[in-house]
Amino acid sequence: MNTDRFAHKAGSYEKNPKRVDNVVRIAETMLATLRLDPAMRIMDFGSGTGLLLEQIAPHVAHITAVDVSPSMNEQLRAKLDQLPCGVDIVETDLTAHGLEQRFDGIISSMTLHHIQDIDAMLRRFHDHLVEGGFIALADLDQEDGSFHEEDTGVFHAGFEREALAAQARAAGFHEVRMSDASVVNKPQGDYPVFLLTAYR
Repeated sequence: MNTDRFAHKAGSYEKNPKRVDNVVRIAETMLATLRLDPAMRIMDFGSGTGLLLEQIAPHVAHITAVDVSPSMNEQLRAKLDQLPCGVDIVETDLTAHGLEQRFDGIISSMTLHHIQDIDAMLRRFHDHLVEGGFIALADLDQEDGSFHEEDTGVFHAGFEREALAAQARAAGFHEVRMSDASVVNKPQGDYPVFLLTAYR
């Protein structure tokens, strides 16, 4: 298992109001864009402390939270009794180990830039979806590398939207759509966040 790069910040992760507000805006964009129903079983990839899945939980039947960080998973585990849908936590590196189950959808917030091989990750997402299932992936627009002030395993300084959309199509997705989701305001600048949605 990789070093837990979030161990030092998991306990205070949700005390950053800008971080929380960003995820709330991402979730609102997902809810406005996706065709969710109460029977769905979805995966939250890079689920962290559960900020995103808390917003989505009232609208689906079950969420599988996938994250490589033991400390972040521990923060989420403390919330499970308060969530309005079934949630299980899978502590694994999905880039290296796939899951056996298939999902109606895969959601993710601010995790793609921590993934080295985006093409392989998109193909794995495709493999983990039922026919007609969706991805909803939120991340940073391409930036100058100033967004992260510490090393939490960052491989991409954001993404160029059309290039990422083309990668999703190459992985087998259709109805690929890019939406504005949020803007993260930091002292060093403003960082737009997009939402990519697509269907298998």
